[in-house]
Amino acid sequence: MARTPLKPRIVFIAKFVIALLGFYALVALNPVNDHVIVPFTEVIARAAGFLLRGIGENVEVDGTLIRLSRFTMDVKNGCNGVEAMLLLVAAILAFPASLRSQLIGLTIASAAIQVLNLFRVSCLVWLGQHHREIFDFFHVAVWQSIVILAAISMFVLWSWKFAEKPLAQSR
Repeated sequence: MARTPLKPRIVFIAKFVIALLGFYALVALNPVNDHVIVPFTEVIARAAGFLLRGIGENVEVDGTLIRLSRFTMDVKNGCNGVEAMLLLVAAILAFPASLRSQLIGLTIASAAIQVLNLFRVSCLVWLGQHHREIFDFFHVAVWQSIVILAAISMFVLWSWKFAEKPLAQSR
């Protein structure tokens, strides 16, 4: 059986780690956090409030705070889907694929992560209001795992089924 060369795997891992560290360093900068991440998180909170109102909840949203009568949740970094999205973006950019495939993958997968995360935030707020006894378990164990596994699964699916090899490598 022919062995797959190790070098492309090492190059992918190196590019992935460098991109991921770079993205995390970028979002850790106070100006980026204050002017990009926090406003983005506020949009997530407002959208979750909109969804919760749609199912009959009396919700008040103030910045990143989502308030109901018996529960308030502050959507913080780590709960806004940005980390999962950065993991996915770093993997897609590190993968040897055409720019077209990368852009399509980045757009669709990032949007899918944010839709899933919006459902996650809404679900957690609802659980906090109605089933506080299981909120912590779902917040820490269930939903974090689902979002990260979804990001990994989207990358695997994209790289396996949809990524086009760059023209120079396909000849």
